[in-house]
Amino acid sequence: MRATLILLSIGLILSGCGQQPESTGKPSASFEESFRLALETASSGDVILVPAGTHRFNRSLTLNTDGVTIRGEGMDKSILSFAGQVAGAEGLLVNASDFVIEDIAIEDTKGDALKINEGKNIVVRRVRTEWTAGPATENGAYGIYPVQTENTLIEGSVAIGASDAGIYVGQSRQVVVRDSRAEYNVAGIEIENTIHADVYNNVATNNTGGILVFNMPQINQAGHSTRVYNNRIVDNNTPNFAIPGTAVSGVPAGSGMVINSNDRVEIFDNDIKNNQTANILISSYFSANFAGQRELAEEFDPYPETIYIYANRFSGGGEAPDRAALEQVRIALFGEDGHLPDIVWDGIQNPDKLAPEFAICVNNDGAQLLNIDGANENKNPVVDMSGHQCDHAKLPVIELAEI
Repeated sequence: MRATLILLSIGLILSGCGQQPESTGKPSASFEESFRLALETASSGDVILVPAGTHRFNRSLTLNTDGVTIRGEGMDKSILSFAGQVAGAEGLLVNASDFVIEDIAIEDTKGDALKINEGKNIVVRRVRTEWTAGPATENGAYGIYPVQTENTLIEGSVAIGASDAGIYVGQSRQVVVRDSRAEYNVAGIEIENTIHADVYNNVATNNTGGILVFNMPQINQAGHSTRVYNNRIVDNNTPNFAIPGTAVSGVPAGSGMVINSNDRVEIFDNDIKNNQTANILISSYFSANFAGQRELAEEFDPYPETIYIYANRFSGGGEAPDRAALEQVRIALFGEDGHLPDIVWDGIQNPDKLAPEFAICVNNDGAQLLNIDGANENKNPVVDMSGHQCDHAKLPVIELAEI
């Protein structure tokens, strides 16, 4: 099918060969009306071009057609602003496959900025989502938010100010998040209940938690096999501004990486530093703020297992934990001026899975792991590497289908 190029400017839609329609004497449509009409009437193969400028919307937009590209002139030039939005749960909601969005910004949405639901072959490239007044509980929950997708690429993008996660991929398969920046979100980048994800060449800074790999208990798809590598995960010390009761409201400020109830996670070749609670936190469902409050899916495994940490560059961090219990452990074991080790684990294990194949393995130039003895209310915290000086088979590279 021949692609149709749709050029949108104030009061003008050009399609096909780009010829200007004859004047009817009627007032021209606003950009909001033109863009909304282009989305609602799109055909597979259409490329919708958004010119430079700040274009204002007061209600959400929806695309339901497969095979559409939305392309702006740059993430700091073509801006869809939803400041003052009065209707809709998102800025842009996409229920489609074979979708590309690139070189555009979505700002100040009432809810999620860009949500992509149940699609295959998704590309989010050089997209910025931002709440421009800075971190606030009133901000929308998610910036870039593909959920239940397959074969998804997020690259060269920026997410700022989300009250849940800046870049979030949930319940998906075959995912790559690369060359992006997440800043001043509660969770910078979050991979949740997702199978096979590569997260690399990103910067996560000034978030509450830099990069999260979670399995939530009520979701049937149990996520596993995530590689996090060659990222900068630094200075994630912003106070938690999530809505109370949400899963991420329990993330301590100062968390570099957080792994909760997820298996086969490989963390390597990252720069992880100056995260004041800990550079890496590893926990089971039983240590989460939502433990006991949600139904458990049949496939849910509450324990983190087969975690492999190696060849990272750690520095700083652990000197001011954002939890009273961790602060007490810090002082008791390391003194008033001491700091927690780079890796902090709640120590809660499945008694039926104590074999080396399920261990947290650390092969990282002297980095230490602190077991806080969470099952016994932190009575016997200890640094003991004897069960953690091991290796796991490395996970394969994620190969996306051509998109």
